[in-house]
Amino acid sequence: EFMNITKALADSTRIRVLLALRQQELCACQITELFGLAQSTMSKHFYLLKQAGLVDCRKDGRWVYYALPGKEASPAVREALDWVQRSLAGDPRIDEDQKNLKKVLKCDPADLCRKQCAR
Repeated sequence: EFMNITKALADSTRIRVLLALRQQELCACQITELFGLAQSTMSKHFYLLKQAGLVDCRKDGRWVYYALPGKEASPAVREALDWVQRSLAGDPRIDEDQKNLKKVLKCDPADLCRKQCAR
């Protein structure tokens, strides 16, 4: 578990994903749009975060939603998430992500998905 967590936390995009999920569950297409990366790249990030237990996911029709784990998360996962949030509170890049996330949330997920599939 420790190795999976540290591997997942060893990438700035995965850290930024975790911090984007602080407030709410997000669709994979919303997160992909936020970071402007290819779907295949984001898929790898999602896989590592899920393998580490740092995110939960659920499928609803064709949409896949990610969220921070609930109370069922292991103590190691809860501590890692708390540490990330404390360590990066007020970081300018994270603050910018939050501003950009507000713009992304105004978009229809179906439109985001079509846009990403066209790339």
